[in-house]
Amino acid sequence: MGSKAREIVGMDLQKLIEMLNKALADEWLAYYQYWIGAKIIVGPMRGAVAGELMEHAEEELKHAGMLVERIIQLGGTPILKPEDWYKMTNCGYEAPEDHFVAPILEQNIKGEQCAIEVYKKMLDTVKDKDPVTYNMALDILEDEIEHEEDLQAFLADWEETKKRR
Repeated sequence: MGSKAREIVGMDLQKLIEMLNKALADEWLAYYQYWIGAKIIVGPMRGAVAGELMEHAEEELKHAGMLVERIIQLGGTPILKPEDWYKMTNCGYEAPEDHFVAPILEQNIKGEQCAIEVYKKMLDTVKDKDPVTYNMALDILEDEIEHEEDLQAFLADWEETKKRR
């Protein structure tokens, strides 16, 4: 990123880069949680849910790419070591040890709710200070809200299926 573009950011660049790296850690962990969940899921509706999880995994990977690009534009260095994801994460990682449909959906809903909070906080922090990061965070937030809706709809369908048995 050019020096003028960095100059117009109205906040501490290091704090912004740290915030972006924390979100990057979340996105990588979310990607893996979706990806591995899609591979190990069992139970009714597993095919449809696995397909949705893979779609979400791809979108989380896209978000990671967006964050890396912005970090580099700001003159920062993205997280280079996977072990640092755990040190920097806002949302953590809950291994999908119960492979059944409902627990995997519930874990991912919890992750999306955390992501929604993270990007809302990012929007509040950069509003009127960094329009480029603001627009990127807004795009990601829209996806995270859609993910939560999708997963909650699958969970509601699952609950309805259980009742009818």
